[in-house]
Amino acid sequence: MLETVVIVVHLLVALGVVGLVLIQQGKGADTGASFGGGASATVFGSQGSATFLSRVTGILAAVFFITSLGLAFFAKEKAEALSNVGLPDPAALEVQPAKPAADDVPVLEEQKPATQSGDVPQAPEQK
Repeated sequence: MLETVVIVVHLLVALGVVGLVLIQQGKGADTGASFGGGASATVFGSQGSATFLSRVTGILAAVFFITSLGLAFFAKEKAEALSNVGLPDPAALEVQPAKPAADDVPVLEEQKPATQSGDVPQAPEQK
């Protein structure tokens, strides 16, 4: 149950970080705002939105890293539980020798030797 909650929080935080990064302006956009390029029309003022959004992005990034570590811990616990099931170590398993290829070829039980000359065609002799 706890693992499911951590996965849901992890996905929501990841989507939040992506959304906040896409909303924020680049570093070059701040110079226009400092010279009066419409800073009074913004909701947070000229520096308020960058500081607020960058802080929220930092907090969400920290939560993302913490949930990533939590998910890694859960994965490690599951791997240890699977290794304790009682399966033998793969290195300790015996390898069966491969069958020789001659065993796979079908062989007729009894073959009659060609005793009569009529059974075997003769090639004409060249001189």
